Amino acid sequence: MRFSSSHLLLVFCLLFLAGGWAAPARADVVFAARSISVPGVKLSTVTVRLSDRADGGIHLQLSAKQADVAAMGWRKVGLALDGDLQRDARMRWVLDGQLQLRGAPGGALGDATLRLVTSETTNTIQVDIEQGKAKASAALPLDQPTHAQITLTQLPATWLQGLLGTVWSGRPTGGRLDAELALDVRDSGLQSSGQFSLAGVGFDTPTGTLAAEGLGGSGRFGLDTTRVPSRIDLDANLRGGELLLGPIYASLPDHPVQLGLNATAQQGAFALEHLRVNDADALQLEGALAFDAKGELKQLKLDRLHAAFPAAYERYGRAWLATMGLRDVQLSGQLNASVDMRANGLRAFAFTTDGLDLAEADGRISVNDLRGGLDWVASGDRPATTLQWKGFKFYRLPVGGTQSRWQSRNGALALQQPIDMALLQGQLHLGEFSWRPAAASGQRLSTALNVTGVDMAAFSQTMGWPKFPGTLGGAIPSLKWVDDRVELAGGLSVNLFGGFADITDLSLQQPFGNSPVLAADIKLSQLDLGAITSVFDFGSITGKLDGSIDDLRLVNWQPVAFKARLLAGDGGRISQRAVNNLTSVGGGGIAAGLQGAVLKLFKTFGYKRIGLNCTLQGSVCRMSGLEREQGGYTIVEGSGLPRLQVIGHQAEVDWPTLVRRLKEAIAGNAPEIR
Repeated sequence: MRFSSSHLLLVFCLLFLAGGWAAPARADVVFAARSISVPGVKLSTVTVRLSDRADGGIHLQLSAKQADVAAMGWRKVGLALDGDLQRDARMRWVLDGQLQLRGAPGGALGDATLRLVTSETTNTIQVDIEQGKAKASAALPLDQPTHAQITLTQLPATWLQGLLGTVWSGRPTGGRLDAELALDVRDSGLQSSGQFSLAGVGFDTPTGTLAAEGLGGSGRFGLDTTRVPSRIDLDANLRGGELLLGPIYASLPDHPVQLGLNATAQQGAFALEHLRVNDADALQLEGALAFDAKGELKQLKLDRLHAAFPAAYERYGRAWLATMGLRDVQLSGQLNASVDMRANGLRAFAFTTDGLDLAEADGRISVNDLRGGLDWVASGDRPATTLQWKGFKFYRLPVGGTQSRWQSRNGALALQQPIDMALLQGQLHLGEFSWRPAAASGQRLSTALNVTGVDMAAFSQTMGWPKFPGTLGGAIPSLKWVDDRVELAGGLSVNLFGGFADITDLSLQQPFGNSPVLAADIKLSQLDLGAITSVFDFGSITGKLDGSIDDLRLVNWQPVAFKARLLAGDGGRISQRAVNNLTSVGGGGIAAGLQGAVLKLFKTFGYKRIGLNCTLQGSVCRMSGLEREQGGYTIVEGSGLPRLQVIGHQAEVDWPTLVRRLKEAIAGNAPEIR
């Protein structure tokens, strides 16, 4: 049987390798070529073996060491075809065989069956490929094989990795799709459009800023890689799964969510020029997103956002609020907003609400019946707005409701007039407040406030402390948020236990982070020891206490460093239980010459001075007292008879051990005097 050039041309067309091969051949003939190139396709190290079959057909074996299909993103893909070619009763050429690609992106067509039918009468080539559950069918005109009508059924999404790689840096990670589409291959790329449906589809990008998992849904698409930048248009209804678009994370519901986008892609950069989301009972938004080639956010511009809570929080807001330190938030109400964020920071935002309630699960932050809004822009001025609330909590402190007036000018959002709010039977007066949201460094916030008449017992209960008597009051002439640190100028003066605690040099780093860091100096003046020891059930001590806690440093509200000096220098009385507890804390005992049996005859003792110091560094507290003694230091210097002296013997104490001793002392578990 003789072969004409049309036989070979048919084979190459059906493999999308249309060319002008025109060499006659005979049965059992082998053709070899270093390379074969046709528009959009290049084969290297090609071998074609043709053999006669007993039934008059032709057995064809074709292999190419490397196949490059630029439009599909295929580079150096191995190709092997083994099949039988014959004419059917309708004089069509039919090729049935096995197609194997090696190294194709996503493992595409690693072991597929191929049926290829060409009809000169109808001027068509019909290609049907199957592998497992996946099926692909294409119809191509003989005179225009660069155009195809394609049907895909249960196609693994990973098989599209090469094609998607020509447009952006993302890659499919799983799932399957069905599609009906038209495809045109051009010299500069391809154009395609059609409709599709997804099941469990996922994708990812190297930086993780764009990702999805378990997506389902259907819609229409358009793809054009012949232009620079490439364009992608999508109009879909998504159902279920998770989707990440930069800072926007969505846990999609079971009902359809409308997603529309017009995007461009160039050299790894990706821009959603128009993004539309409509989740009927949770979220509607319109805006734009842009990412550079490294996946970093260049722009987030939401012109319109309407959120209905709690559904919007559960599906779209949980991850975003978590990055701000707000986790497990309970939200109800509605919010309308807009935001403009660029690579160099926030440029504008605005929101309004006619009633919003927010509460963090651990009680740190909450707001009740928030109404009104704010309107801020980085440059220029915006109209004044009103914002009011019935009450809010900040670090569990309940603050009363009020109405406030705000205006944005020259990048600062400022309070227009002072406001007063109730705080634990006292009052919080906010005289000034100015916030610069666009400040990436330097001063972000400044305020001036004062507190009067706050009930310390209520404050202590709110903070989970023992109930301290007295009142809290003080003025903060200047509180500033600089970089990631809140700094206090001036100080707070707390009136408690008949004396004062003055707090100065207060700063708080990363106040909304996972591990806030607080630093301060505290001075204690003339505190009533009788009131203090009654609160802590430590045992009775009378007299006045002075002292200081310098260089205090708390990490996640746990002390890691301080220099504490406590002194009761004017004398008083101390109970036997208090003596026991001080002895336990200092790791010491009663001075020589005093017998425990005699001391047990007395309930209280006179003392001249009590002093105890602790310098904490890391997990070790260096202890000292009034005076150094042989083998220790004096904690209690007695007065009168019987004369009492308590000596501490441990100069260094493990901090957890010291805390345990204090807890045991308060619980009444201190050792008896012996």
